[in-house]
Amino acid sequence: MERRGHAMAGGSSWPGRRALNASGSIVQFENVGLRYGTGAETLSDLDFSLREGGFYFLTGPSGAGKTSLLKLLYLALRPSRGVIRLFGEDIVTMPRGRLPGFRRRIGVVFQDFRLVPHLSTFDNVALPLRVAGVEDKDLETPVREMLAWVGLADRATARPATLSGGEQQRVAIARAVIGRPELLVADEPTGNVDPDMAMRLLHLFDSLNKLGTTVIVATHDLHLLARIQRAEMLRLDRGQIADPTGALRHPPRRQEP
Repeated sequence: MERRGHAMAGGSSWPGRRALNASGSIVQFENVGLRYGTGAETLSDLDFSLREGGFYFLTGPSGAGKTSLLKLLYLALRPSRGVIRLFGEDIVTMPRGRLPGFRRRIGVVFQDFRLVPHLSTFDNVALPLRVAGVEDKDLETPVREMLAWVGLADRATARPATLSGGEQQRVAIARAVIGRPELLVADEPTGNVDPDMAMRLLHLFDSLNKLGTTVIVATHDLHLLARIQRAEMLRLDRGQIADPTGALRHPPRRQEP
């Protein structure tokens, strides 16, 4: 995937980074807890930071709270307590009217794809741009480029039901990144594909990360963890992040060139 200068949603070119806080962290959790109803906390005392441009794997046993944590990251949930800062701003106290603009800076890839069944591959990928107000005449080039990037240039007119699991996941990835997100969140994206396709999907995430997007991938697949040597691991267990060295709470600052 090449760096292109054409304007995308919001009129910014890729990668279109915005100013963060002085630490260079794109995500900061401070004493965050999440409770559903009146039961025990699903997530508790989460304190960690993710640096801009990092690649992270989120691991942990089933029921550890990985999906709940990702929902906090892509703003599908608000925490029961604590502070969450995204892109340097407190999203817990942010007025709800500002949240849609923030969501457009985050790409999400779901394990179950969540494609619109009656739309073609092209239209599924184009959907976020249409929602953001991009005119049809400006869609053709970026969507065709994105389909070529994920290896689906010849499947533009196909409906989801005619695509394999791996093809559907690549459509989902293309849709998630067509708006050039600053943060990409992927929930078990390789869970429904074979090992060869899992590696192909991981290569797409790796390529996107090298262009500057911060990537966090939740996975049970331990074989993937060694494939991105620069990646860092967050392990979630019983609703808490394991951070024995304190590196996630206080990550080292990136050295200025």
